[in-house]
Amino acid sequence: MFIRTESFKDFIRFYPIVTAIIAINIVLYLLTILPILPSGSLMGALAGINFYIVQGEYWRLITPIFMHNGFAHLLFNSFSLILFGPALERMIGKARFLMVYFIAGIGANLATLLLEPLTYMHVGASGAIFGLFGYFTSIIVFRRELLSAQNAQLVITITIIGVIMTFMQPNINVTAHLFGLLAGFLIGAATIKNKTSGFSSIKTGGWKPARQSFKGIPLATLLVWGGIVLLAILGLIFR
Repeated sequence: MFIRTESFKDFIRFYPIVTAIIAINIVLYLLTILPILPSGSLMGALAGINFYIVQGEYWRLITPIFMHNGFAHLLFNSFSLILFGPALERMIGKARFLMVYFIAGIGANLATLLLEPLTYMHVGASGAIFGLFGYFTSIIVFRRELLSAQNAQLVITITIIGVIMTFMQPNINVTAHLFGLLAGFLIGAATIKNKTSGFSSIKTGGWKPARQSFKGIPLATLLVWGGIVLLAILGLIFR
């Protein structure tokens, strides 16, 4: 479920929303480091700076979701999206995936505005990505039959690691991580708890619980995706 075996072309075709989000993240990061715009101008205009938000620059509740402070920050968030995003996009559909991603990200940034000082500055997709973890957790709690035991264990393990490391690493927006996770869980609880609401859209695009077979998959492909899984986990631990 979380290990992709598609070609790059098929990945783009099957998961256009995840692909578009990653592409936007990369383009904006390149614009911040290449000598195209005045130094720091794009980051200064789009970063989440609480003081400017309360002055009416409300776009800063959205734009930080696509901004990253450094290559490692971008890389690990991209790996997390590649690992967890496609499964959820396919399960719940493009529109609902966008809803979860943006509401969790905006909710995380709004919580940061309300709970952190006016001087606080933040960027990154972590709040939105934790929202995906939260949504998967709600599936495990309320619609356990939609995930296999192995996939559920992986989600729970990664989520717990992410939460623990949120409190152990410096320069982490703890508020965004926790409230993004909570927002994703609440969205899931509201949309899938009742089997008559949202069930068919998830069921139709859902995943069969049968074990995934890796026979016939090139070793290089398995190694690449295994590396992505490892880097996503390391990103949760060390970013």
